[in-house]
Amino acid sequence: MEVRFSPASRALFLFPSCQTLSLSKPCPFSEPAPEVRMNRPALLTLALLCLSSLSFTSATSVQTQGQAVQNQAAQAPELRPSRSLPVSAVYAGALAFSPDGKWLVTGGGEGLIQWWPVGGQSVEGQLGRGPSLRQPGAVTALAFSPDGSKLAAISGDGRVRVWAVQGRTLLLTLDPQTYYVTALAFSPDGLTLATAGGDNSAQASAANSVKLWDLASGRVQGSLRGHGDVVTSLAFSPDGLTLASGSRDRTVRLWDVAGQLPLWTLSGHADYVSAVAFSPDGAALASGSLDGTARLWNVQDGRLQRELSAPGGPLEAVAFSPDGQRLLTGAQDGRARLWNAQSGAPIATLGRFGDGVQALAFSPDGTSAAAAGGRDRRALLWSVPASLR
Repeated sequence: MEVRFSPASRALFLFPSCQTLSLSKPCPFSEPAPEVRMNRPALLTLALLCLSSLSFTSATSVQTQGQAVQNQAAQAPELRPSRSLPVSAVYAGALAFSPDGKWLVTGGGEGLIQWWPVGGQSVEGQLGRGPSLRQPGAVTALAFSPDGSKLAAISGDGRVRVWAVQGRTLLLTLDPQTYYVTALAFSPDGLTLATAGGDNSAQASAANSVKLWDLASGRVQGSLRGHGDVVTSLAFSPDGLTLASGSRDRTVRLWDVAGQLPLWTLSGHADYVSAVAFSPDGAALASGSLDGTARLWNVQDGRLQRELSAPGGPLEAVAFSPDGQRLLTGAQDGRARLWNAQSGAPIATLGRFGDGVQALAFSPDGTSAAAAGGRDRRALLWSVPASLR
């Protein structure tokens, strides 16, 4: 394949495929060029940085002289799972690591919440085994309080249940009074639980909001409204001052928690926003979308830092590693993908399920990653080598 710049540096030509990619503005070689997108599946994104020459050694590799060219479609190694956990006979939709890293907790289609020792294979215990405690319908989301004393779960009956980890007993049942609940998140101090839900009726504007619950009283202490469609995902910043919400309206909103006021509306996704996650230092926010991309945003000014795109279709989940250097995405092709959060380079592929990835999590020490596989009915656990962390 031959690659040439036009004399005015306005276009890049590929031969013999006869594809022409127009740059948005002239690109002097003293400045970085804008991002260029190619239609070839093997060359999804190229960042062209003041090249003195460019040559292709194969369909998926790039050589440069001058500054680096990043081929984000380069073949990343595939990690095999270290454990396969039979979560459910129906559906595996949720998981979370305990803050001390000793347990992986999973939620299944039968309403059971199972506790798996990270160092072992057998199920240690189940929430919801007794008839009075069984959660109605599938468990679709799980979250531990930061101190590990509580576990919150979304149930198929449209309610949120909060359990005491010690003794594994039910503490609270929260009823947001929406048709279904889609997301939850604990504040860093563990005193507040944010929930979001949806209502497909014509009177859904109030339902497309975020509720802030005081866990001491079990009462709503505030609501955040502004999204034009169902809120799908929630995340608190590490300092607890900001809450991020993703929505089917294709936007992400950042909220001032104390003032219950909007800070930023982050737009650009071409389909539903399905997942949001803050970096551990709170400086960046990742959003995943059914448009098949993950976006990294600057929290201070709301600007887009970079976009990650890979084969695999719509994204359902995103998670930062504990050190913030890696981002994990889960797609409907049944694979999770590990990325360098700083450069956007793909690092590894983790797979594969027979259904889309529904939930993702890193262990607190970053040595393990886990994913739930929906109708595949399993959760998979991977050991992340030190070389990839």
